[in-house]
Amino acid sequence: MFGIDRQVYYRKIKRRFNKQNKARLVIDMVLEIRQQMPRIGSKKLYYLLHQDLKALKIGRDKFIDILRTNHLLIISKRSYHITTNSHRFRKYTKPNNRSGNKQA
Repeated sequence: MFGIDRQVYYRKIKRRFNKQNKARLVIDMVLEIRQQMPRIGSKKLYYLLHQDLKALKIGRDKFIDILRTNHLLIISKRSYHITTNSHRFRKYTKPNNRSGNKQA
């Protein structure tokens, strides 16, 4: 059938089903933890689920790939400080010395 053996065909189907089943288990575990802590990241999730993932034979990289394909990675919010105000109109404004101070 199409240049491949029947055995290879069904083995591939079984392998795909097992991968999807493992991914579904991982997603369920992640969503269960994320109900309590919605902004927890992938590294900390892996640390919390390490023993369960070890039983499923899923490592760190595979775990992160599963999260990425299911859009479960947390995008970090960048914190930055505004230190200058360099707007073109406010750059060189100074108080009007003629109207405020009258010197003799």
